[in-house]
Formats: sequence, structure tokens, C-alpha cells
Amino acid sequence: MKLAVRDKYESIIQKSDLVSRDLSWLKFNDRVLDQSKKEHRTIFEKLKFLAITASNLDEFFMIRVGSLYNYLDYDKERVDYSGLREEPFKNKLMSDCQTFHKDQNDHFTQVILPGLDEEGISLCNISKLTEAEQQKVKDYFEKAIYPMLTPMVYDGYRTFPILMNKLLVFGVVTTSPGERKDMKKLSFVQIPSNIPRFFEIERENSLLLVPIEEVIRENIVSLFRNVEIEGISLFRITRNGDFTLEESEDMDANFLEEVKRKLMERKTGRVVRIEIEEGYSKWMLNSLLERWNLKMDSVFLIKRASMIDFTGLWQIVGNKRFRERLPQVHPPVNPLSYPEEGRADIFETLKEKDILLHHPYNNIDSILDLINKAAEDPDVMAIKMTIYRLAKDSQITKALLKAAENGKHVSVLFEVKARFDEENNIREAKRLQKAGCFVIYGITHLKTHTKLLLIVKKDANEITRFVHLGSGNYNEDTARLYTDIGLLTTNETLANDVSEFFNVITGHSMPSQYKNLITAPRDMRNQLIEYIEQEAENARNGLPSGIFIKVNSLEDSETIYALYRASQSGVTIKLIVRGICCLRPQRVGLSDKIEVISIVGDFLEHSRIYHFHNNGNTRTYAGSADMMVRSFDKRLESLFKVEAPLLEKQLMNILAFNLRDNVNAYVMQEDGTFVAKRPIGDEEEFNVHKEFFNLDPDKVAQVQLVES
Repeated sequence: MKLAVRDKYESIIQKSDLVSRDLSWLKFNDRVLDQSKKEHRTIFEKLKFLAITASNLDEFFMIRVGSLYNYLDYDKERVDYSGLREEPFKNKLMSDCQTFHKDQNDHFTQVILPGLDEEGISLCNISKLTEAEQQKVKDYFEKAIYPMLTPMVYDGYRTFPILMNKLLVFGVVTTSPGERKDMKKLSFVQIPSNIPRFFEIERENSLLLVPIEEVIRENIVSLFRNVEIEGISLFRITRNGDFTLEESEDMDANFLEEVKRKLMERKTGRVVRIEIEEGYSKWMLNSLLERWNLKMDSVFLIKRASMIDFTGLWQIVGNKRFRERLPQVHPPVNPLSYPEEGRADIFETLKEKDILLHHPYNNIDSILDLINKAAEDPDVMAIKMTIYRLAKDSQITKALLKAAENGKHVSVLFEVKARFDEENNIREAKRLQKAGCFVIYGITHLKTHTKLLLIVKKDANEITRFVHLGSGNYNEDTARLYTDIGLLTTNETLANDVSEFFNVITGHSMPSQYKNLITAPRDMRNQLIEYIEQEAENARNGLPSGIFIKVNSLEDSETIYALYRASQSGVTIKLIVRGICCLRPQRVGLSDKIEVISIVGDFLEHSRIYHFHNNGNTRTYAGSADMMVRSFDKRLESLFKVEAPLLEKQLMNILAFNLRDNVNAYVMQEDGTFVAKRPIGDEEEFNVHKEFFNLDPDKVAQVQLVES
């Protein structure tokens, strides 16, 4: 991009009161990459974070860049929060993506590779191997790889083959002996996804990793006999994976078929990115660019010293021989509100008090214990729940199947549109349906993102409803990696709200009002704005005020401008936003009183907490919803009020600890950039991802966010 054009774009962007969603997301991935640069991290941690940045970027191109091309290809108008129209914004976005891509690859070659060498791990090509090792590689190719490869030629007689999303592909340019040199043919050899990324060779004190592309490159001539190879180019494409679902009248049949059809379209969607190794055939690349209607700014060049697709680094991280060299995760501790976990009957405990779970510091066992006992307990009459994502070998599914076998009414709303989990969710939902569970496959035009569980139990002449409301998925695997909030309760007010909400999402009911539940798409945005405006009113009247919010993403412009108005009224606003933040903090006259930090570290911050001081009559909510247009308008979401004093203090303490963090925190600047927070002077390090394992109940009970 020319300097004058870039400066013009930057001027427009900085004048906007809002930060671009997509440009903000790239800054988030910068923070993830920064974790891979931390000197205190082991090489295996650095590999993990680099691999995460790569999978993040794949999804970004599939969904966000894919969505942008939906506008460009169909000549639809779009003005980004940055103030730029479609084409100028694409130019700016691709320029920033190229900068990030270079940073990724420089880090790999300058830090990761030397770090691996120090650990006795080497990425090498065939020429660095001994004769015996080379023979071992050749045998591996002939027996395990060669039978799986299928060259696909494209010429005047054959149609262009379907190249799959995110697979490594060799483009081979050939000519036939005796034909004119301009009579070139182009063939493609895709590397199947089920072949390991590296061929491993163990030496006495080291491990050699030969990339699979080097194994094939060395032997590719065996696929092209009696022709001349003019060029071999390794590349990888990313396709548009963004789709929306049209309305379907028959939810059980047509709707599922529509999802399946869209999943197939994702595999063959419009190409939005080409990653290609240096030394490529210009003739081949020009052919691909013309066919896919792309410009060179969508081509990402990989130096031979680097590698295409850093997600393959998970093979090293997951290698069994390095298991003991990975950082040991602190074992979960019992919840403050349930110190007797594992020793007490959870049904009886919940009749006496509520339990707040903070994962992964508290494990998911309390939830699993509740649902497993419900499946077996003869007095349990019904189980209802919403499911967004499940673990691959889900204990939740097993418990629901057991409950159905035991004759209980089991009702499950399975969200089959959960992105990239659609196939797994359809499969699990059908298993439950076959077992006799009442299964609803999501709701047309809305994603069911709320996390709710309701268990109805009869004891003697008493009916008790046990409820779980959470910010995270019912997934045992991610519960060890994501920070999330869960509330277990028999509170009648919340139980009534949840029962009503289930009637709304599984039937045709429109309750006039919930008491301790805020739901979307009905009234969440308006309710939150009302609370924000109440804080502004209090500040104008000289009363104590304060807004403290922790979310994954902040993008909805109506709530952002409400926060701006509250700031101008004198409200102290502190926001903890892990990923996308379209609010511009610390702008003079607009958002002077707003501070934004992002926490990125060992655990993925996933919990959502909303706290409003309200002149000392505090309002504290947690739940599944971010402050995004999709959360307020396109999803079934819920936020639940936490009123039990100790539990509310726990949520306030989570906010306070996040704000104190000086190890994982990044402070957002007015221009949309982030600066890593560090201990000042004699200040000790405060790492939330460690501190939550060592809570002091007395200090938690005394926490204050607004000084009295």
C-alpha cells in the first residue's frame, strides 16, 4: 500500500469514535503472539501460543474476511466502524494481515527454531539425514503416503479440481516431451489431513522432525513419469466459511439438511487467502489469482526457512516424550461457597445454599455430579438443558442417555449452528433423539447461546427445581482451559425465570417479565443501557457510581455510546475485554473516565460479568452474553442476577483481581493499540491465573470496587 494512501486511511480511522471490529481483532491476535514471545515461557508454551495464533487467523479469514468478500463480490454497501468503505477497508485489512503474518514468521525463524534446537529438536529436510534415515523416510513415503496421493491435472480437457480448505497443496507445472514449451499443464497434489505433519526420527539425544511436505517433495517425481517438471510450488488456500441459514419451515428435516448443505459449501467456498512458499511458479500463481479473482495483497509469502501452517506445531506440543516438560497446571480447588465438594450430597447442599463455580480454578465435577445423580435418582422427574458445544466423549451426553433409559423426561435444545461444531452437535443430538429424548435442533435465525440446566425433583410432597446457569459450555475439555462462571441454585425466583425461558425457547410463550434474568434478543440491550444511564444519573446527582464489566468482546455501538455518555457524566468505568473492543477509551471529552484492559495468558478468559454500583444497591450479573450486536439481536442469551452476598462478592473479586493483574494484562490506548502492563517500582507481580487458586475468603468478603 502506498504511503500517502496508508496515511489517508489512518487519518480517517483515527477520527472515528469507534474502533474497527476486524482491526481490533488483529490487535487481539497480536497479544496472543506476544504470549509466544514471553522470555519466561518454555519453548513448548511458545509453540502452543504460536499455533493458537495460526488457528485464530484461519478462522478470521474464513469468517470475517469471508464476510467482507460477501459484500465485495455482490456489490453490497458496507461502511466499517473505521469509516472506510468496502474496498479501502479490505486494502487496509490485508495490509495489517501482511504485517502480522511477517511478525509470525520472523518469530518462528528467529526465536522458535533456535529454541527447538536448544531442546534437541530439529526441523530438517532430507539432505540433513543419514543414509539409513533417508531410507526410512523413503520407505515411509512408499508404504504410507504414496497410496494416499492423487495428482489432479487441469488442462483444456479437464475441469479445475476442487482444492480443499486449509490443506497443503503442491502445484506442479509440467510439459510433455516434444510439445511446445508454452503447452504447460498444471497438476495439484493435496496432502491429506490425516497424515501427521512431521515424520519423526529419534536419535540418542535428539528428535528430528521432517515436515511432510519435504518427504513428498523429495519423492514427487514418482507421481509424474515421462513428463518434464518445470516448477513445484507448495501452497495452502483458505476459503470463505461465513454463511447464514435461510428460514426453514420443517425444523426436524429441512433445517438439518440446510445445515449440512451449508457445511459442504464451506468446503468449496470462495478462496480468500493464498499462502505460498517462495520460489513459486509465477505462471501458476497468476492462473490461480485470475481464477479466484484475488489480488496480490491476498497472497502471503512463506520463506523456505519458515513453514506453512503453524497449527501443525501441535504435533510437537502433544508429543508424549515432552509431557513432563510442559508446565504443570495447578489442581482445581474447592469453591468458596462449597468447601465440602466431593464429601456432601449436592442435592441436599443446594437446598441450603447457592454455589458459585469459577472454572478452571473450580472443576466442572459439581455440574457432572449433579446431572449424573439426576440421571440415576428415581425421584428426578425431568431434565432440561441447552447445549452449544460438547466434549468429543461427553459425560453430559452419557448422563442424558442414562436419564432417558431410566424413564425421565429429557428435553434438550441442541444448537446445531455452533460454528465448526455443527457436525458433532448433529451427531450427538441424533443419539439423544434415538434414546427417547425430546430434542430441538436450534431455532431458525437465532443461535441458542445461553447455558441453562433445569432439574425437577420430587421429595415426599415437595417439588424442588435445581438450576445451573453459566457463561461457558457444558464441555469437560474446555472447562480446564477457559475461565467461566457457573451458578448452581434452587432459588425459586431464578427457577421460575429459567422455567419460563425454557417455555419460550422450546414452545410458544412470551412472558411479560423476568425477575432475575435478562434475556436476548428481547430486552438485554435496553436493560443494560438502562443500568448504564442510571449510573450516569447518579453521578450527575453527586451520588456514588461505577460500572465494571468483563466480556470477551465489546462491539455494539448503542451500548458503547451509552458508556460514552456515562463517562461524560462522571461515571468511573472499568472494562475488561479479552478480544474485540470497538470502544475507544481515554479520548478527551468522549471517554475520559473509561479504562479498558485485556487479559491474555495461560487460560482463555471466557466469563462475562456486569456490575453496576447503583449508589450502593449493587446490581451484579453473569452469563453467556457479550456486548455485541449478534448477542443482543441474533442469539438467545441470558444474564442472571447474583444476589447471595458471598457469591456477589466473589464476582466482584473476580473483577478486582483482573484489574490488579500486571502479568497478563494489556492496557488499551486511545488509538486502539495495547501496551503490556508491568509491575511498577517495588510492586509485586500479580497473576490472576495463579491468584484464584489461593483465595482468602475473608478478603473476598470485604472486596469493594467503588470506595465508599
